[in-house]
Amino acid sequence: MRFALAEDFRHNGLVSAILYPIAADASGALDAPRGRAARESDAARLTNEPVSFAREFTGPAYRTEDEARAAWAGRLDGPGSTLQPQDRFCELKPIAQRSRIPFTPAHTVWRLSVAYWRIGAATPTVIEAAEQARQARRSRKGSAPDSQALGALAQQPLRPIKPQQPLDVGLFEVRMPEDPSRLMPDE
Repeated sequence: MRFALAEDFRHNGLVSAILYPIAADASGALDAPRGRAARESDAARLTNEPVSFAREFTGPAYRTEDEARAAWAGRLDGPGSTLQPQDRFCELKPIAQRSRIPFTPAHTVWRLSVAYWRIGAATPTVIEAAEQARQARRSRKGSAPDSQALGALAQQPLRPIKPQQPLDVGLFEVRMPEDPSRLMPDE
């Protein structure tokens, strides 16, 4: 009986799921999506192309949460407005924004984050010669990287600078000050 009830909810649409827009980018998901789907298979069937789930920031940054909520009214749940469950694919997120002036503290800004099905042909920006972020930050060649290049650097996996050397000292051992070739237990 319990399984039949769950099947009935799933197939008759009684359980509401978020219907994510299908688009090439986040602004397209807000303005002119090619359709909406809850599952990847449904989105791929609607577009006849492979899709992948994406969550990206779009629009300007706002100094306060109230400014951002006022600007994105109708897209967010909040005081005075309640969205249908299937329309809850946008949310506000606080981001620490640093100044270009050295030794200036970071401040919080608010941006709209949009979850959507990215169409297969519209792949995110990838840096071809993927250098590590620490190397790109220290290099003095060229101009400062743009926001897409920084996003791509942030998404790539971390790689070691050099292979890790085997440990020669255990967790509770220290080298003797008078004879560095000998180890003694540390308590």
